[in-house]
This record gives sequence, C-alpha cells and structure tokens, in this order.
Amino acid sequence: MLNAKIGQTTREEEGRRIVICDDQNRKGIARRDFIKRAAVAGTIVSASDTLVSLARSEAPQAGAQGGSSVETYNTYGVDLERLISLRTYPIAVKFLKSEAEIPQGAVRPKKDRGEHYAMCQAFAVARRQGMTLAMFLEDHWCFEPVISYGLVETPKDYLEGFTNSFFIADKEAAAKHAREMTRIPYGKYPGMVFGPLKTAKFVPDITMIYSNTAQLRHLLLSLRYSKGTQVTSTIDPIGSCVHSVVPSLLNGECQVTVPDPGDYERAMAQEDEMILTVPARRMKELMDGVYHFEKSNMSFRRFSYQIKTDFQQPPFYQDYFKKWGLDAQKK
Repeated sequence: MLNAKIGQTTREEEGRRIVICDDQNRKGIARRDFIKRAAVAGTIVSASDTLVSLARSEAPQAGAQGGSSVETYNTYGVDLERLISLRTYPIAVKFLKSEAEIPQGAVRPKKDRGEHYAMCQAFAVARRQGMTLAMFLEDHWCFEPVISYGLVETPKDYLEGFTNSFFIADKEAAAKHAREMTRIPYGKYPGMVFGPLKTAKFVPDITMIYSNTAQLRHLLLSLRYSKGTQVTSTIDPIGSCVHSVVPSLLNGECQVTVPDPGDYERAMAQEDEMILTVPARRMKELMDGVYHFEKSNMSFRRFSYQIKTDFQQPPFYQDYFKKWGLDAQKK
C-alpha cells in the first residue's frame, strides 16, 4: 500500500477548451492566473455564469430549515454531472438496518431478477444505467464486501491472510493486511441501498464519484476552498468496493480510491478513473466550493492548455521562412 496526500494531477482532453493565446493577449485561465483571480474571485462573474450562480445560491442547504434534504442532494447530483462534466452518475449510498427501510422502487437483484452482483458491478449498474438497487447478503457475488460490510462474521482463514496470499507473498504481511482491513462491525447493517444521486429518494451516508484525474483535481480544489480540507488516503489496488465505502462511512472523512482489477474487468471501470468518496458531513463543503468556482469564472471547463504562439523556431525553420518572405523569428 502507498500512503499518499492527494494533490494536483494532469489533465486530459474531455471537458476542456484548448485556447490559443500569446504572451500579450492570454485567454482562458492558467494555474498562475487561477491563483491571481482567487484573490478577487467574488467580483469576477461572467455573464454566462450569472444565472448558474443565482440558481445555486438559492438551492436549499442539506438539513436547512425549509429545504428538503433529499431535494438538496438531488440538486447536488444534477450539478455535479453538469458542472464537472462527469461521464457517469454520482452514486448515493445509504446503509440500512432492516428491509423495512428499502425505498420504493429499489431493485432487489435476487428477489426481483434472480441475479447476483459483485459490488463493483452493482455500482456500475447504478452509475451507468441509473438504477437504484438494494442489496442484502443473498444478493452478493463477491466475498470481500460480504466480509467488510459486516454481513457475516470474519472467517478465521481470512484473518490469517488466505485471500491476500494471491497478491502478497509474505504470509505474515498478508495476515497483517487482512487484520487491519477496515470493516463495518458484524450485524450493524444487514443491507444497503444506492443509486444515482440526482434521483435518490433518501439522504445518503456517502456519495461516490467516479471521475478522471482532471475532474478529481477540481473536486479536490472545491473541497479545499471553504476550510482548506485536504484528502489523505491509503491507496490499495485491491478491494476498491471496501476502500471507497467503509472508511468514509465510519470516520466521516473523504477518501480517494483506485478501482481494483475486478472493477476494471467485471464492471467496466475505465483506465483513467478514480473514485472520490464524500461523507454526508462533507457534502455541502464540496458543493460550496464547486459553486464558488463556477460563479467566479474558475469553473472546471475554464482550465485549459496554454498554447504559446510564435514559439522559438529551430534554425532551419527560420531559413525556410526567410526564403519564403514570411515573418522572421523575433529576437
């Protein structure tokens, strides 16, 4: 495992404008421009962003008097998709103490369809197809969440490192990893419900956001805006259905997770995707930052490559241009 402070990463093409500029007339926003603009962000609001900022400022706050918490989270779901250019729906996740808490319309895989899912597959169905599912012990098809979500007592051979032996050669290290794996206490929650944040009929305990690294960077910037919050995560390439759920549920802090091989092979996680998990107590903090940067003309889409014109030409370029009577390289 690698303990890492999650910081800025590289951008990719999706959701970004590529801006042509020169030193005298820069357009778009570079990192140094972002820092300068942050000091006067409250006064820089483009005309195209005005309606967005007004709508966001009037949105009800989670738990606020007079506002519906469910409606607030639904609004967050719509806004995250649009403002961060997400490819799949953010997932609202709530753990249940009984089947009586299952919201109307949620699909039970075994009962309703005669099917079973690994958790990564179930999350994929929710974030790609927009389905809300409720899963209890009989719906699962992978051992890891069955153990770590506290649906069964932890097997002795698991604690001895048996399941880790496929990826950790040292037996003592494999056992230590298993013993230290974060788990929900046995029997605390017999089930869970999850689905797209924008259509959820419940207030989630956590929200899972699959994103590319550029989108993740902007989400982390947004989290940092209000109180300087930074995300510290233990990056483990195995067990993403556990790491993206259990720590945030238990400790109330955000988590960044790498989709594991099962999420990639069985659930179509993309090679450029990461998972940001935001617990309920941090959700407003995240969205306050998203809305701030949107209305301050520093939205996700405003970050862009800076393509410098009139770059330094190699000598033979200069010879050709001189021969052709074109503009010469400036000294």
